[in-house]
Amino acid sequence: MEAFPDYDRYDAVGLADLVARGDAHPVELALAAIARVEATDGAVNAVVSRRFERALEEADRLAADAPFRGVPTFIKDLVLEADEPVTFGSVFFRAYRGPYTTEFASRIRRAGFIRLGRTNTPEFGLLPTTEPALHGPTRNPWDLGRSAGGSSGGAAAAVAARYVPLAQGSDGGGSIRIPASACGVFGLKPSRGRMPRRPAATSDYLSVELALSRSVRDSAAFLDAVAGATPGDQYQAPPPAGPFREAATRDPRPLRIAFTTVDFRGAPVHPQCRQAILDTAGLLESLGHELVEERPAIDGEALATAFLDVWASLAGAMFELLVDAGAEHRSVRVLRSLLGDWRAVKVIAAAESRRAGRPAFEPFTWALGDRSRRRTPGMLQTSIVRLQTIAQTAADFLEHHDLFLSPVLGSPPLPIGAIDQSQSWDELTEKLFEYVAFTPLANFAGLPAMSVPLSWTDEGLPVGSHFLGRYGDEALLLSLAGQLERARPWAERIPPLVATR
Repeated sequence: MEAFPDYDRYDAVGLADLVARGDAHPVELALAAIARVEATDGAVNAVVSRRFERALEEADRLAADAPFRGVPTFIKDLVLEADEPVTFGSVFFRAYRGPYTTEFASRIRRAGFIRLGRTNTPEFGLLPTTEPALHGPTRNPWDLGRSAGGSSGGAAAAVAARYVPLAQGSDGGGSIRIPASACGVFGLKPSRGRMPRRPAATSDYLSVELALSRSVRDSAAFLDAVAGATPGDQYQAPPPAGPFREAATRDPRPLRIAFTTVDFRGAPVHPQCRQAILDTAGLLESLGHELVEERPAIDGEALATAFLDVWASLAGAMFELLVDAGAEHRSVRVLRSLLGDWRAVKVIAAAESRRAGRPAFEPFTWALGDRSRRRTPGMLQTSIVRLQTIAQTAADFLEHHDLFLSPVLGSPPLPIGAIDQSQSWDELTEKLFEYVAFTPLANFAGLPAMSVPLSWTDEGLPVGSHFLGRYGDEALLLSLAGQLERARPWAERIPPLVATR
């Protein structure tokens, strides 16, 4: 069977409709996606694990009534699937395989997607650029010298390079929205409690899963297919009033939208990011919305410091949970009984480094784990309370404004290597605070947010517009995104890499 010839013309919903009508076969679509990966991923490095043969075999056995039957996709290399490779972007886990399949991954399968493999991610998803020591950097299809963002950088690059119309991602501090902005695709972070978190591999507090896509309706329809908390989840978002896909087709009522081009520490963003937001504000006004230049009264320094404490606790928890999973259990128990937890972790990592011929964990991961070790439970709880106070300030602000518009990032996509883990801790964290000042608020506040690809720089680099909404109201975000997509379409904007393929 040959590859489907017009594959690039369709989004995921469009491909699924073709399959449902009998105008395309899932194997044809899979072959088309595989051909695109093989043509350009040597340059992009979005895909770190391929299961092409198994995917083609599975393509003939998909449920006929699945909403995305036959649509190719990729899974981010943080998601557990039974007996599938998952490295978490870490040298330590380079040969690890998932012990079980998460409920979210199961829902992707039941939705009818053809899973072609796994996309690149920074180690444990901790950085906003995808350049792990294990797999090497994922390069931005718009400029191969630039970062694709992170931590869902491989997913965003795979969508931008037209391998697949939609790829799974996750977002704990901006990890869907950051690469969506960097790669010129659409990225929605749902509300806390909207998605299943079973089994509880990590806390429900920050991270939530969904996808990066080329069209708004794809993300909306995907959310319809996979959303819904499971019994025992810490949080459960209120049920939507109707299908999210329908919301994406309706223009919203006239909205009052606050906007800013200054981050929460009072620093102005890159001039081209500022201009992108002013352009978006002008577009919104032309569509009948009211724009007010205003931002929540948030202490940006307190936000950055407290969020870093909580972020460090994730690395600390990963060392506690993942070292047990990745090492020989008996040796871990013995070491811990003799040496104590943190020293045992370092002994295990040193042994694995000798076996791998390179460090088992990256410097930023170690530094976060060490910060977590030096924070007492009381100090961590204080940081969580500070973030909750900031979240309440944001919620109060959104009582007077329907949405809050800002840049996604402090600058256009960074050059590969700009986030340098050999820098001092203070230099590195300052760089991170400048680059990702806006996105973490949605995570610790539990609010829905999205990056909409409305702007490109003079050099042809994408710049996303970030919208923050009220808790549980993804429908309003999707409605506005659909209106913006119809007013300023982006699907036909093609990276140079794709145009010359």
